[in-house]
Amino acid sequence: MAGSTHACNTSETMNATAETSDIRGRSLSIDVWETLKKNRAAFVATLLLAVRALLVVVAPILNPYAFDATDFDLISVGPSLSTGHLFGTDALGRDLFVRTMYGGRISLMVGLVATAVSLIIGIAWGATAGFIGGRTDNIMMRIVDVLYAMPFMFFVILLMVFFGRSIVLIFVAIGAINWLDMARIVRGQTLSLKEKEFVEAARAGGVSDVKIVLRHIVPNLLGVVVIYVTLTIPQVILVESFLSFLGLGVQEPMTSWGALVNEGAQEMETAPWMLIFPAAFLATTLFCLNFIGDGLRDALDPRDRSN
Repeated sequence: MAGSTHACNTSETMNATAETSDIRGRSLSIDVWETLKKNRAAFVATLLLAVRALLVVVAPILNPYAFDATDFDLISVGPSLSTGHLFGTDALGRDLFVRTMYGGRISLMVGLVATAVSLIIGIAWGATAGFIGGRTDNIMMRIVDVLYAMPFMFFVILLMVFFGRSIVLIFVAIGAINWLDMARIVRGQTLSLKEKEFVEAARAGGVSDVKIVLRHIVPNLLGVVVIYVTLTIPQVILVESFLSFLGLGVQEPMTSWGALVNEGAQEMETAPWMLIFPAAFLATTLFCLNFIGDGLRDALDPRDRSN
């Protein structure tokens, strides 16, 4: 009897240990991924975006046509397997498939780099203002309010006209103007986090303010930052597309989805494929990013993950 009781207790202890081990071994990234997979729209959007990112990188390399190679014998030819132009050609006889893939590189790169610039500025500004507080916080956030009151697109166009239309400047200009929302979000989260027990413990242990911000405040902003990234990249891509549509974005022979849409709109009646394919890639990419953002918002919400 005693032996069976001891064996039962040992079995329960082993089961409890195994469950505890499973719980400890379940990281946040795995938990978020498991939750994201349950969201069918977000999961499919993630797969589609991954395939598209691979396609825009690999396709221009494997394609026999260069993105700027012209063929005046095949001007504005429709999509055809016989000619080897899957998406047709544009008004200069350039292969539209490779230009669409190459334009995807530029658009996605603008989205990623400009968002990274806005994150660096926004996190640094918002975390500093929220953690220091007082007069410093008031001054820094009043500067944000003043910049908010000014037209966003006006600043971007002004920078483009004043400094030139280089692709690097497009990255920096859009990112440097698009950090205001991130600064406000980070500042609000920092005001809440700096009152938490782990921050008080770090202060009591003699940790400097800079290390507290870098090691304790910023890492705990991960959920907000990830969601902001997935929602900002589509916005940045649209801004670049709008600038290219106005003729202020990337310049020939380089291209982007926005520039291709602009060219296609001018030839819409005679060569509709020039508009359909770039516009379809741009629209579906924006949809995918928005679905992923919604999925990550739900996955990183502790109230949803606890259910």
